[in-house]
Amino acid sequence: MARRFFGTDGIRGSANSTPMTSEVALRVGMAAGKLFTNGSYRHRVVIGKDTRLSGYMIESALVSGFTAVGMDVFQLGPMPTPAVAMLTRSLRADLGVMISASHNPFADNGIKLFGPDGYKLSDDTELQVEELMLGDMTDLLATPDKIGRATRIDSARERYIEFAKRTLPKNLRFDGIRAVIDCANGAAYKVAPEALWELGADVVKLGVDPDGFNINKDCGSTAPGDLIRKVGEVRADIGIALDGDADRVVIVDEKGRMIDGDQLMAVIAESWLRRGRLAGGGVVATVMSNLGLERYLLDLGLGLQRTPVGDRYVVEHMRQHGYNVGGEQSGHIVLSDYSTTGDGLVTALQILAVVAQSGKPVSEICNRFEPLPQVLKNVRYKNGHQPLDNIAVRKAIDTGKSRLGKTGRLVIRPSGTEPVIRVMAEGDDVKLVDTVVSDIVHALTDAAA
Repeated sequence: MARRFFGTDGIRGSANSTPMTSEVALRVGMAAGKLFTNGSYRHRVVIGKDTRLSGYMIESALVSGFTAVGMDVFQLGPMPTPAVAMLTRSLRADLGVMISASHNPFADNGIKLFGPDGYKLSDDTELQVEELMLGDMTDLLATPDKIGRATRIDSARERYIEFAKRTLPKNLRFDGIRAVIDCANGAAYKVAPEALWELGADVVKLGVDPDGFNINKDCGSTAPGDLIRKVGEVRADIGIALDGDADRVVIVDEKGRMIDGDQLMAVIAESWLRRGRLAGGGVVATVMSNLGLERYLLDLGLGLQRTPVGDRYVVEHMRQHGYNVGGEQSGHIVLSDYSTTGDGLVTALQILAVVAQSGKPVSEICNRFEPLPQVLKNVRYKNGHQPLDNIAVRKAIDTGKSRLGKTGRLVIRPSGTEPVIRVMAEGDDVKLVDTVVSDIVHALTDAAA
């Protein structure tokens, strides 16, 4: 059965347009609620959201749907995605829901569903939800005496902060560290600064005044310009930028230089290796992670396992093969000893722990390897075209792989959300890398015309 609502990361779209409407949200609540109500006990669902204006609308519709089929609802209010996953497990809920469109502008919104184990639902389960959504829903309704209740959990913020702090070694504090944190006017605007302050850091806050419209607007991990300037202005030791739902993080060192997810994974993997807690013999990352990371890990006696782009593929590989560190170059880092999804705050705390214990500056701690030159270009094509099947394109790709040889990598992948082919190459010779990408882009452009 073709997927009608769910994409690669839940349901997402522009607010008040299909599929991100109150009606669809109501149907999601009824369908998912019914699917996860098996047994005679009272069933629970946990709902969190970010700070978008449309979150009120979507939340109300979901609550109506869940209670209509007999589920009790625990409303968390604005809360990071990893907090929702954690509280789903902690509160022994049958289901967790996060209302967010992550790093997208305020006009978009989304619905992510988590199972009782805190992991995102499988494709098969999402299809079962869709099947119920598309059918006659009157049979799903609970009898009047079985309708669910809705309760706001006022302690959610404190519970998540304590969880995040417990990921650190006992008695470790961040006294003497000045940290600028940009919360993107999003879901972590309260919990992240409070956690850092409770750990002793001198905290300077940005992006903590959400108004429903300014989430991710010129702030956060996708627009770190203000963070970089503030780090220099207040002479901070570190800058931390989260995205709208706080499942990813970007770090800025004391010199104002950006540090991506590849470097963060290298720091954490080496730290955990030395402490004897790194599992799986390496790290799981996507095909987009820099070859420099792979070589660095190899020097430590560790491997780098690559997956397709998308955190769900990283998490799936980690679960199947016993890894506890994985993530994406974008800063979506999964530390499965603690979380079932990316957690920007917990990742930042792990980096700060290394800084605090070593006494070295962030610029030294987080400069683990020299990234290889990497070139990424996008080629847009018309829907219905298949430019990757073109003979000239295939020849250009084969030639590029041959020219890069063992000193580089070539990744060609269609976007999962738009008619775009992404062409990425990296290697020791930047001129060769640029030439290879340009030749393939030229062939793709001709084929897409």
